[in-house]
Amino acid sequence: MRRKPPVTAPHPRPERRAPRGRGRRRASRSTNAVTLADVAKIAGVSPITVSRVVNRPELVHADTVAQVQRVIARTGYVPNMLAGGLASRRSRLVAALVPTVVNSIFVDTIQSLTDTLWEARYQVVLGMTGYASHGSREEALVSAILSRRPDAVFVVGVNHSRDSRRRLLTAHVPVVEVWDLTTSPIDMVIGFSHEQVGAAVGDYLVGKGYRRIASVWADDERALRRRKGLLESLARHGLGEAGASLVPAPSTLRGGRQAFAALLDRGTDADAVVCSSDAFAHGVLAEAQVRGIAIPSRLAVLGFGDLEFAAETVPALSSVRIDRHGIGRLAAEALLARIEGKPAGPKVVDVGFQIIERETT
Repeated sequence: MRRKPPVTAPHPRPERRAPRGRGRRRASRSTNAVTLADVAKIAGVSPITVSRVVNRPELVHADTVAQVQRVIARTGYVPNMLAGGLASRRSRLVAALVPTVVNSIFVDTIQSLTDTLWEARYQVVLGMTGYASHGSREEALVSAILSRRPDAVFVVGVNHSRDSRRRLLTAHVPVVEVWDLTTSPIDMVIGFSHEQVGAAVGDYLVGKGYRRIASVWADDERALRRRKGLLESLARHGLGEAGASLVPAPSTLRGGRQAFAALLDRGTDADAVVCSSDAFAHGVLAEAQVRGIAIPSRLAVLGFGDLEFAAETVPALSSVRIDRHGIGRLAAEALLARIEGKPAGPKVVDVGFQIIERETT
C-alpha cells in the first residue's frame, strides 16, 4: 500500500548551481526580473497607476507619469504586454507585410504608417513576403503573424493565395491592402491603378513626340500590369514596343543598367525608355553615360516612384509620383478608426498619381 506524503514540508534539496556561461545568466535574469509591483513600490504609487502610465498615460497626472517613467528607466522594467493584451484583448501591435525593403519605394509608406501608429501608442511588426504573389512565404508569414494576435494587418498588394486571403478574412481584425486597387478588398484598400499609370505614361511620351518606346521592367505582378497599360496605350496610337528587358524583382540600379545594356546589345533602336522603377531608370542613365548616349536629345528616360534621388540625378529624372507618405498615413488612420470601433471612411481609396516632368524627357 502506498504511503501518503507527510503533511509537513520535506527538507529542502541541496541547491543546484546553474552551469557557467549563458544558461546561468539566463536563470539569473528570469529570477531577478523587475516587476510592475517593484516599480509601484519604488515610485510610491499603486500597481494600477503604473499600469495606466504604461498603457494610458493620458489618464494620469503628468507629475505622476514623469515619476513612474523615471523609475522604469532606472530599473529597466519591461512591461508584460502579453498579460496586458489578454486583459484588454489588445496587443497594441500592427503587422505590416511588404514584398521587400531593398526597393526603397515602400520605405516612406512604412515610415509614415509607423509614425502615425506610434502617436496612438501602437507598434509595427514588419514582415517581408517577397514578390511571389501566390508563394508559400506569404502564407507562412500570415499564419505566424496572426497567431500573435495583432490588432490590425497592413499588407502591400491585393493578390494573395487562397489560403492567405481566407486567413485574413477570418482573423476578425481590421485589414488594409495598399499600393493597389480592387473592387473586392479583404476589408479596406488604399492605392492606385497600375494599369492607368502605364496608360498615362504611354500617352505622355507619345504626346511628347516619341515613337520608338522601349522598356526596362521588373517581373512582379504590379509592375507587369503597368506594362500592360503602357502597351495598350501604344497600341491605341498605332505603335508597338521597340524592345523590352524583363528583370527579376526587386529593382536595383545594377539590374537597370544590365537590362539596358542588353537592349542596346540586341540592337534595339529606341528614342525613349520607360522603366518600372526609378532604380532601373537610374541604371539606364548610368549605362547611357558610359556609352555616350545623350539624354534627352537622343534618348528619353522615365521612371516610376519619384524617389528622392530622382530630382538630383544629372540630368534630373522624369518619374511617376505616388503619394507614398499619404498611403501610410491614411492606412494607419483607417486601421486606428476600425480598432476603436469608429467609422473608417470608404472601403476603397484611390490616391491617384502624377507624372513629374524633368530633364530626361
